[in-house]
Amino acid sequence: MEFVPGLVLCRRFHDEVLAPLLASRLPGLRYSAGLLDGGSELLGLDTERSTDHDWGPRAQIFLAEPADLASVRAALVDLPTRFLGRPTRFLSWPTARLGVPDAAGDRSGVEVAGWRDWLRGRLGFDPTVAVTTDDWLATPTQRLAELTAGAVFHDGLGGAVGAVRARLAWYPDDVWRHVLAAGWTRVGQAEHLVGRCAEVGDALGSRLVAARVAHDLMRLGLLLHRRWPPYDKWLGTAFAALPDAGPVVAALADTLSPGDWPHRQAGLVRALETVGEWTNATGLAAPVVTTARPFHGRPFLVLDAPRLAAALRAAVADPALRDRPLVGAVDQYVDSVDVLTHPDRARRVCAVVAG
Repeated sequence: MEFVPGLVLCRRFHDEVLAPLLASRLPGLRYSAGLLDGGSELLGLDTERSTDHDWGPRAQIFLAEPADLASVRAALVDLPTRFLGRPTRFLSWPTARLGVPDAAGDRSGVEVAGWRDWLRGRLGFDPTVAVTTDDWLATPTQRLAELTAGAVFHDGLGGAVGAVRARLAWYPDDVWRHVLAAGWTRVGQAEHLVGRCAEVGDALGSRLVAARVAHDLMRLGLLLHRRWPPYDKWLGTAFAALPDAGPVVAALADTLSPGDWPHRQAGLVRALETVGEWTNATGLAAPVVTTARPFHGRPFLVLDAPRLAAALRAAVADPALRDRPLVGAVDQYVDSVDVLTHPDRARRVCAVVAG
């Protein structure tokens, strides 16, 4: 079967199946529809490999009136079991660990939900009302990437879906500064350890720390280009797609290569200096000299990343945000999938950290 990208498949499924069916059975229904709930296809990164779980003809149908939920679900009860050769139903737990496409599956790929209720369940807050600093910092960038990079097939709720996507397109400048400052703080906590591990003969430990710094630099690079960093499966792919990422990709490849410590340090320094220059180019803070220097009296070259963090923090206008612990957004200090995929848990963690 020829592979069709998921967003293309799902748009056709809406246009050729869902929309005509709703128009015939519920004429005048006001609804919006799209694909915003997660999956590689939302980022345009799905392949044939993606089709073995939670991938196929599917969509979310969003309603403004809760009273319409039952009638819409009833109208869609007898959807075709296949579309363009792909099952429209899925097997769920405990039959299958993941949503395996199967024409005889126990659930449809079409979700019907109230728009604002769906947002609260997905994000933990209602962005149609407001997006506070706490909301921004408690929301993993993967969720923001999905909501803003997915597809809207029909926005019949007065453009409500498009309005929320526009609101969530990017951080306010002060929140952006805070998140970047937290990222550079993390780099500053580890950049000198790459050389210290190497000095005592721990090449594996040196590479392990270098990998952490590389991870943080890649997230910073995406944030500096106003791109929501995806979770780790797609982080490298997204970073490499940045228009000027080539030299940094090459530098980080040297950093993580099996070469000796001087080779690893040379790559790391090039990456640090370039991402530091990207930071200056945003104009978000006073520029900082991005030439590497020795770490105090030790023979390890570092960017001295806390200097960038300090400049960014000093440029934050909101005193309440400027005084927050410099840990940034939740996915900068929590990497548990079981926290980041549950908005209530992520928000509780953030509330404790923020004091």
